[in-house]
Amino acid sequence: MRISVLLTSLLALSACGTMAPPDVAFDAKEAAYINTQGKATIEGHAFLSSRGGKVMAAAGETVRLVPATTYARKRFALLFPSGKFRGAFLYRNMEANEEYAALTRSTKAESNGRFTFEHVAPGDYFVATQKAWVDAKTQMQEGGAFYETVTITGKESDPVAVIVSGK
Repeated sequence: MRISVLLTSLLALSACGTMAPPDVAFDAKEAAYINTQGKATIEGHAFLSSRGGKVMAAAGETVRLVPATTYARKRFALLFPSGKFRGAFLYRNMEANEEYAALTRSTKAESNGRFTFEHVAPGDYFVATQKAWVDAKTQMQEGGAFYETVTITGKESDPVAVIVSGK
Protein backbone atom coordinates (compact mmCIF):
# COMPACT_ATOMS: atom_id res chain seq x y z
CA MET A 1 0.00 0.00 0.00
CA ARG A 2 2.73 2.49 1.00
CA ILE A 3 4.66 1.74 -2.20
CA SER A 4 1.64 2.43 -4.43
CA VAL A 5 0.91 5.70 -2.60
CA LEU A 6 4.56 6.75 -2.97
CA LEU A 7 4.63 5.78 -6.65
CA THR A 8 1.39 7.68 -7.32
CA SER A 9 2.79 10.76 -5.58
CA LEU A 10 6.04 10.63 -7.56
CA LEU A 11 4.19 10.29 -10.87
CA ALA A 12 1.93 13.22 -10.02
CA LEU A 13 4.90 15.41 -9.11
CA SER A 14 6.84 14.50 -12.25
CA ALA A 15 3.97 15.49 -14.55
CA CYS A 16 3.55 19.07 -13.37
CA GLY A 17 5.18 21.87 -11.46
CA THR A 18 8.52 23.43 -12.00
CA MET A 19 11.92 21.96 -12.70
CA ALA A 20 15.08 22.73 -10.78
CA PRO A 21 17.33 25.22 -12.55
CA PRO A 22 20.74 24.24 -13.97
CA ASP A 23 23.41 23.32 -11.45
CA VAL A 24 25.76 26.05 -12.73
CA ALA A 25 25.68 29.77 -12.04
CA PHE A 26 24.70 32.13 -14.82
CA ASP A 27 27.66 34.21 -16.02
CA ALA A 28 26.46 37.49 -17.54
CA LYS A 29 29.90 38.10 -19.12
CA GLU A 30 29.55 34.88 -21.10
CA ALA A 31 26.24 36.12 -22.61
CA ALA A 32 27.20 39.78 -23.07
CA TYR A 33 27.76 39.38 -26.83
CA ILE A 34 23.95 39.45 -27.24
CA ASN A 35 24.14 43.22 -26.66
CA THR A 36 26.89 43.78 -29.23
CA GLN A 37 25.60 45.15 -32.52
CA GLY A 38 26.69 42.70 -35.18
CA LYS A 39 26.32 42.65 -38.95
CA ALA A 40 24.52 39.33 -39.34
CA THR A 41 20.83 38.72 -39.93
CA ILE A 42 19.04 35.52 -38.98
CA GLU A 43 15.96 34.78 -41.10
CA GLY A 44 13.93 31.85 -39.94
CA HIS A 45 10.77 29.84 -40.27
CA ALA A 46 9.20 28.17 -37.21
CA PHE A 47 6.60 25.42 -37.54
CA LEU A 48 5.57 21.96 -36.42
CA SER A 49 3.80 19.17 -38.26
CA SER A 50 0.58 17.79 -36.83
CA ARG A 51 0.03 14.04 -36.42
CA GLY A 52 -1.98 14.25 -39.63
CA GLY A 53 0.90 15.87 -41.51
CA LYS A 54 -0.47 19.43 -41.59
CA VAL A 55 2.13 22.18 -41.18
CA MET A 56 1.29 24.39 -38.21
CA ALA A 57 3.15 27.71 -38.39
CA ALA A 58 4.23 29.33 -35.13
CA ALA A 59 2.11 32.33 -36.14
CA GLY A 60 2.25 35.15 -33.60
CA GLU A 61 4.43 33.16 -31.20
CA THR A 62 7.41 34.68 -29.42
CA VAL A 63 10.72 33.54 -30.88
CA ARG A 64 13.73 33.86 -28.59
CA LEU A 65 17.40 34.29 -29.46
CA VAL A 66 19.43 32.94 -26.54
CA PRO A 67 23.24 33.02 -26.27
CA ALA A 68 24.44 29.43 -25.95
CA THR A 69 26.31 29.93 -22.69
CA THR A 70 27.22 27.15 -20.27
CA TYR A 71 24.10 27.99 -18.23
CA ALA A 72 21.85 28.05 -21.33
CA ARG A 73 23.22 24.74 -22.63
CA LYS A 74 22.47 23.06 -19.29
CA ARG A 75 19.04 24.73 -19.15
CA PHE A 76 18.11 23.50 -22.65
CA ALA A 77 19.41 20.00 -21.83
CA LEU A 78 17.05 19.90 -18.83
CA LEU A 79 14.07 21.35 -20.70
CA PHE A 80 14.61 19.18 -23.80
CA PRO A 81 16.05 15.86 -22.56
CA SER A 82 15.15 13.92 -25.73
CA GLY A 83 16.09 16.33 -28.50
CA LYS A 84 14.97 19.66 -29.92
CA PHE A 85 11.25 19.19 -29.20
CA ARG A 86 9.22 18.68 -26.06
CA GLY A 87 5.51 17.98 -26.31
CA ALA A 88 3.11 20.42 -24.68
CA PHE A 89 1.71 17.62 -22.52
CA LEU A 90 5.23 16.90 -21.16
CA TYR A 91 6.44 20.45 -20.76
CA ARG A 92 7.34 21.65 -17.27
CA ASN A 93 8.23 25.20 -16.34
CA MET A 94 11.64 26.30 -15.12
CA GLU A 95 12.06 29.70 -13.53
CA ALA A 96 14.56 31.77 -15.49
CA ASN A 97 17.42 33.60 -13.87
CA GLU A 98 16.58 37.33 -14.28
CA GLU A 99 19.99 38.17 -15.75
CA TYR A 100 19.69 35.23 -18.15
CA ALA A 101 16.27 36.43 -19.33
CA ALA A 102 17.54 40.01 -19.74
CA LEU A 103 20.41 38.82 -21.95
CA THR A 104 18.21 37.33 -24.65
CA ARG A 105 16.36 38.86 -27.59
CA SER A 106 12.85 38.13 -28.80
CA THR A 107 10.57 38.82 -31.73
CA LYS A 108 7.15 37.66 -32.90
CA ALA A 109 6.72 35.18 -35.73
CA GLU A 110 4.61 36.42 -38.63
CA SER A 111 1.39 34.69 -39.68
CA ASN A 112 3.40 32.22 -41.78
CA GLY A 113 5.84 31.46 -38.95
CA ARG A 114 8.66 33.57 -40.40
CA PHE A 115 10.85 35.74 -38.17
CA THR A 116 13.99 37.88 -38.39
CA PHE A 117 16.73 38.95 -36.00
CA GLU A 118 18.93 41.76 -37.32
CA HIS A 119 22.31 43.08 -36.18
CA VAL A 120 23.30 39.76 -34.61
CA ALA A 121 26.83 39.57 -33.18
CA PRO A 122 29.11 36.56 -33.69
CA GLY A 123 28.44 33.68 -31.32
CA ASP A 124 26.48 30.49 -30.77
CA TYR A 125 22.74 30.79 -30.16
CA PHE A 126 19.58 28.84 -29.45
CA VAL A 127 16.51 29.95 -31.41
CA ALA A 128 13.46 28.77 -29.47
CA THR A 129 9.68 29.05 -29.70
CA GLN A 130 6.49 27.10 -29.10
CA LYS A 131 3.29 26.13 -30.88
CA ALA A 132 0.39 24.23 -29.33
CA TRP A 133 -3.13 23.44 -30.50
CA VAL A 134 -5.96 20.99 -29.89
CA ASP A 135 -6.74 18.59 -32.74
CA ALA A 136 -10.38 19.14 -33.71
CA LYS A 137 -11.03 15.44 -34.42
CA THR A 138 -9.28 13.80 -31.48
CA GLN A 139 -9.52 16.66 -28.95
CA MET A 140 -5.89 15.81 -28.09
CA GLN A 141 -3.35 18.54 -27.39
CA GLU A 142 -0.57 18.66 -29.94
CA GLY A 143 2.53 20.76 -30.40
CA GLY A 144 4.98 21.95 -27.80
CA ALA A 145 8.23 23.85 -27.37
CA PHE A 146 11.09 23.48 -29.83
CA TYR A 147 14.41 25.02 -30.81
CA GLU A 148 17.33 25.05 -33.22
CA THR A 149 20.95 26.11 -32.87
CA VAL A 150 22.77 28.63 -35.04
CA THR A 151 26.34 29.91 -35.15
CA ILE A 152 27.16 33.40 -36.38
CA THR A 153 30.81 33.79 -37.41
CA GLY A 154 30.76 37.48 -38.31
CA LYS A 155 31.79 36.66 -41.89
CA GLU A 156 28.26 36.23 -43.24
CA SER A 157 27.35 38.39 -46.23
CA ASP A 158 23.88 36.88 -46.69
CA PRO A 159 21.20 36.30 -44.05
CA VAL A 160 21.63 33.06 -42.12
CA ALA A 161 18.59 30.84 -42.73
CA VAL A 162 17.29 28.67 -39.89
CA ILE A 163 14.37 26.25 -39.85
CA VAL A 164 12.98 25.77 -36.34
CA SER A 165 10.88 22.60 -36.47
CA GLY A 166 12.00 20.53 -33.49
CA LYS A 167 13.92 18.07 -35.65
